[in-house]
Amino acid sequence: MSTPAWQRKEGKNPSGGLNAKGRASAKKEGSNLKPPVTEKNPTGKKKKRRDSFCARMCGMKKKLTGTKTANNPDSRINKALRKWNCRCK
Repeated sequence: MSTPAWQRKEGKNPSGGLNAKGRASAKKEGSNLKPPVTEKNPTGKKKKRRDSFCARMCGMKKKLTGTKTANNPDSRINKALRKWNCRCK
């Protein structure tokens, strides 16, 4: 049996995160993933969700990546932060 789509290139969005096929394959394994919040000024639950994601991912970038990955615009973490419109300090 091959690996699920969310772990392969066909399930990943080139601009960051997972595409619909990747989210569907993750759902089959028990995950409940939602698409990213890409609005410029979200309100309500979407704003809280984006703020939480940005805080978590910026912390991961700071602690878990080396300088080469942190500065690489094509790294998965940087693509995800751009997709979600996050501003890391």
